Amino acid sequence: MADALAKIPVVEIDPEGTFKYILVRVKVKDGDVHKDIVRGTKSAEYHNHIFEKVSPAMEAMGMECKCLGGGKIEHNSQEKKLRVFGESTAFGKADHSVSVEKLKSAFSDYEITWSDDKK
Repeated sequence: MADALAKIPVVEIDPEGTFKYILVRVKVKDGDVHKDIVRGTKSAEYHNHIFEKVSPAMEAMGMECKCLGGGKIEHNSQEKKLRVFGESTAFGKADHSVSVEKLKSAFSDYEITWSDDKK
């Protein structure tokens, strides 16, 4: 099962624009092994819409999920910049510093910043 966990991408976000994101802890069911992942998309009107897609997909792989919080990501692919900010009404504010570390693993050539600003 740890192999299945290792195969889950750390980051899956839209290639451009400003959109909601969540930080999710995925762990092997009945186990201690876990990893935190970032998911974000413009198609989600609310943060829970993202979680409602992620959770069943992870459960199908024998994992369980917990949303650690959310916010927004501003993705400018032309300038290679990501900005993480805001919070989720449903899940609270994610630890943006953790989210940024995850984003850096997928976007190593980007300038990535975060703030506790709402906008």
